[in-house]
Amino acid sequence: MFKDIMLCVDMQDQSSMTRAFDTSVELCRNESAILHILSVVPDVGFPVVGQYLENDFEEKIIAEAKKQLSELVQKSVPDDIKVRHIVAQGSIYDQIVSMSQQIGADLIVITAHRPELKDYLLGPNAARVVRHAKCSVLVIR
Repeated sequence: MFKDIMLCVDMQDQSSMTRAFDTSVELCRNESAILHILSVVPDVGFPVVGQYLENDFEEKIIAEAKKQLSELVQKSVPDDIKVRHIVAQGSIYDQIVSMSQQIGADLIVITAHRPELKDYLLGPNAARVVRHAKCSVLVIR
């Protein structure tokens, strides 16, 4: 049923990922699917902000995110699972939806935090992914 499963991880909140990793690995084993693990780093944003940062600031952030994601994959994903790790930069929900389409994901696995008042007004990333993804989305709480 699933050939390509994309797990979205927040490197700043690794404690919430345990169930998501376990679920994703189990699904990959059951379906003989490939696990694509995505982490999104924010872009610098407005040029007025970027002018105060080093020229290679974004490259350093992406390189560090790739290193951290690689370490996380090594300790969290068993060797029998085919895995690919991806670091994207930009708006979280935009990158998740875009990358899921690029890799042809059949399922997106994403964690959700306890909603705050601002989330009800603005909409959290998980809700936006659910609304805009062209494939199934599994939200882990």
